[in-house]
Amino acid sequence: MNRNKKFGVGATLLIGAIAYLVYAGVETGSTYYFTIEEFLPKRDTLVNQPVRVAGRVATGSLKKQTSAKGTEMSFAIGDFVGDGATGEAVAVQYTGIVPDMFAEGRDVIIEGKYSDGILKAQTIMTSCPSKYEPGKEGQPAPGGDGQQASSKY
Repeated sequence: MNRNKKFGVGATLLIGAIAYLVYAGVETGSTYYFTIEEFLPKRDTLVNQPVRVAGRVATGSLKKQTSAKGTEMSFAIGDFVGDGATGEAVAVQYTGIVPDMFAEGRDVIIEGKYSDGILKAQTIMTSCPSKYEPGKEGQPAPGGDGQQASSKY
């Protein structure tokens, strides 16, 4: 085999290996992202597929139990209106470390797989409330420092 053919075979193998690694990385890392309103009509077509669903933890739905594996939780997520309990909700199960900001009525992003009517979470991400929103007239700013929020900026 002459030198040019060896170079061509080696380059082809290298390009093929890189293309496979890129494809495999995108395939395992691809997750559909939905809000709860987008997820509900499509949930039957997304069974056992990795998904990210954003919603609000419904008030009164949280049940916690501590185990050797971490905190076992079940709760429901609903739409972003009010306390998340209005409209249809999706049941969620999670075992692991609970984020500090997790609470009922809080906006969350659940990463996991949907099956048997339950979103089985692998990761829970919370959003923290903004400390920079102007407070109502005469009330202290969020953060508890006793100073009123300024809306000049």
